[in-house]
Amino acid sequence: MKSLAAALVGSAALLAVAACSAGSGTSSGTSPGADQSLAIGLVAEPASLDFTTTDGAAIPQALLGNIYNGLVKQDETGKIVPDLAKSWTVSPDRKTYTFTLVDNAKFTNGQQFTADDAVFSIDRVKTAWTTSLKSAMDVVQTAKAVSPTELQVTLSKPSNDWLFRMTTRIGAMFSKTGVDKLATDPVGTGPYKFSEWKRGDSIVLQRNADYWGSKPYFGQVTLKYFKDPTALNNALLTGTINVIGTVQAPEALSQFTGNDKYQVIEGTTNGEVLLSFNNSRPVFKDIRVRQAIRSAINHQALMDTCWAGRGKLIGSMVPPTDPWYEDLTGIAPYDQAKAKSLLQAAGATGATLRLRLPTLPYATSCGQVVKSQLEQAGLKVQIDQLEFPAAWLTSVLKGGDYDMSIISHVEPRDLRQVFNAKYYTKYDDPTLKQYLDAADAGDEATQIAEMKKAARRISEQAAADWLFLLPNLIVADKNIQGLPKNAITESFDLSRLTR
Repeated sequence: MKSLAAALVGSAALLAVAACSAGSGTSSGTSPGADQSLAIGLVAEPASLDFTTTDGAAIPQALLGNIYNGLVKQDETGKIVPDLAKSWTVSPDRKTYTFTLVDNAKFTNGQQFTADDAVFSIDRVKTAWTTSLKSAMDVVQTAKAVSPTELQVTLSKPSNDWLFRMTTRIGAMFSKTGVDKLATDPVGTGPYKFSEWKRGDSIVLQRNADYWGSKPYFGQVTLKYFKDPTALNNALLTGTINVIGTVQAPEALSQFTGNDKYQVIEGTTNGEVLLSFNNSRPVFKDIRVRQAIRSAINHQALMDTCWAGRGKLIGSMVPPTDPWYEDLTGIAPYDQAKAKSLLQAAGATGATLRLRLPTLPYATSCGQVVKSQLEQAGLKVQIDQLEFPAAWLTSVLKGGDYDMSIISHVEPRDLRQVFNAKYYTKYDDPTLKQYLDAADAGDEATQIAEMKKAARRISEQAAADWLFLLPNLIVADKNIQGLPKNAITESFDLSRLTR
């Protein structure tokens, strides 16, 4: 939580809304509205504003691209494009990247952005970050400032993944003099600056008057957080907010689709709703148990029941927006008889599994369906709910105190991050690592072929179960433009929005 704790998590949380993808418009050429304000309703409130030490997709959702810029970013199609780096070149051996930086960017603490800040930010991921995502920077051998506007980064080996990761939170640029209070007072070069955080209620961002790029239309944006889906819907109906950033009651969409005051946007996300297994538990070391659980779940019926049929069945950890996507739902079709047979062969019939759910609407709703279907196959399932993000991140993501959980992992291209022995899934598979390493080091065709192998591997080995891919569902006032159709990055790009 795609996903969310980075959710890391995942992710997890993330669930959230996320991102700047194919939008219905942009703010380009639109004069900023001096007195214009906007309120967006979301669900997963950050546990902190410091994504260098705290997992969870809710933080970059609010801050990345809004308060923080990176050297590069993704455009609406997922292509890597310039941000604080105007351009870059790559050496023939694919190990040295030379970036030419903008010369007019300032941090909100007044300091000029230079290549020294970029070196500081890259090195700091390796030395000061504590989240699991920091490992994506391990491939960097050196980063040095050639001049105030020229940065050179040398990798220890060729990596297809590194530049892409620089579009995510690990690529955020920090001020050397602005990292003392990241949890409560973030300092960046983005189109917005931090104004206020009312914990349990809202985060307020103000337009950055000194922003080096095109000024955003809205002078103030309030991110308002709701734990109850009905309250979220009512907030839009009563004018308290202008946008539901992530619909949490898809069955209630009809109250908006028939009303010409509102627009409903439906697209896709990176948010794989994962029924995760703690693969360090003895019961999950038996592949027959894992495969039985996958076979016991009627995924279409589950999605119809708990998410009003909205979403997509995918069968592995790759969304259709990635170039190595394949529909792998056929690997584990619904088959209760097979599930019962596998459990009996593994001696696991009647085993009790603890399903620990974050207090997120999709997780709590789908958790009941998972419990019912698994118990029909012969397992016993005990459900308990953990407050999200704090309790879930502490107990499940960091503590590994769970048998199964449900979380949306929304971080882009996160297969390697999610399925490894150091992450909360505790999944250790040398063959998978071999495929991922080959994908990272090879040419484009090799990358696609090896990533397909990796996706198939975790599906055939039943490293987890992929319930469905969350849709991007947004409801907003009719006159709001620039909202993302697809959520394919970690950021909800506020600079695109106009009225």
